[in-house]
Amino acid sequence: MLKPTAGALALGLAAALAASAPAAAQQKEFKVGVIYDLTGAYAAGGSQAAAIGTQIAIDMINERGGVEGYKIVAINADAQSKTEVAINEAERLLNDEKVDMLMGFFSSAHCVPVAAKVDAAKKFMWMNVCVASAVLKDKNLKYAFRGQVHSDQFGEASCKFVAEIAQSKLGKDVKDVRVAIVHEDGPYGAGVAKGNKETCSALGLNIVHEEGYAATATDLSALITKLRRARPERRRHPGTNPEIPLFLRQPKG
Repeated sequence: MLKPTAGALALGLAAALAASAPAAAQQKEFKVGVIYDLTGAYAAGGSQAAAIGTQIAIDMINERGGVEGYKIVAINADAQSKTEVAINEAERLLNDEKVDMLMGFFSSAHCVPVAAKVDAAKKFMWMNVCVASAVLKDKNLKYAFRGQVHSDQFGEASCKFVAEIAQSKLGKDVKDVRVAIVHEDGPYGAGVAKGNKETCSALGLNIVHEEGYAATATDLSALITKLRRARPERRRHPGTNPEIPLFLRQPKG
């Protein structure tokens, strides 16, 4: 996942400040609601680290005088790795805390519904981590932004890499490289897998197995058995914590 930078953060804040300048000018502070998963499965998967990085960026911006003269005041919230909690916290920050902008969001499963709600309320949202194409694609959102690539582009890049190394590293023609595409069935996994399938197929890679599974799965042994039978040489596997560690721990035979 891409980490937020102070420059990108300042750019997003400046855009939001320009739109809300009359209200912000009275208080000389710009309130930002920062939502990450500080507890639950996503915390250790990268969300907690992203929260730390975001706070560092905010501190750096404030040390340099803020944005357009306004100090950035962060009000943090814990989505607890649950979509409903993320939605509720977003509404609380907007309606009760009266923040000028929402920021953060690790999980694409959270970003999809929250972005739609925030945009409908005509409030600004800057997404630092979530990458699913489904967050923005064909939505025509006017107030929700992010500065990183879409999930299908991750899928495209990983298949291109396999094709590029087929001869030099695997000693095979592209058409002879056996590839499996497995993924968690949320917006992130499904989005990357879509890019995998489209690009791997276009490049002529031999897709021998394709399957999605529930992100809440507690047993992936059936999937592992199918992969063993398919005998892929390369596996494209967009997933999250905790099901990726589960997959790695289960015996492969």
